[in-house]
Amino acid sequence: MEKTRDAVNQWIRDGGEYDAVVDFERVLADPRDPDRLRPEYNDRDGQEGDWLHPNDAGLDAMAEAVDLGTL
Repeated sequence: MEKTRDAVNQWIRDGGEYDAVVDFERVLADPRDPDRLRPEYNDRDGQEGDWLHPNDAGLDAMAEAVDLGTL
């Protein structure tokens, strides 16, 4: 499934179908393993998260990535 997800994300980024894209995958990705969340965006209240849904710090990073000028 990861290959399919990567292909879809690549099409969204480069397919030319959209006026703008906020690439949350790249915002949240661990540079050492781009298919995983950064560890600091996974933990919740000192406990390990599910590695799929970002914690509050990850949500803040997503919000910061939105260029309000494109809206």
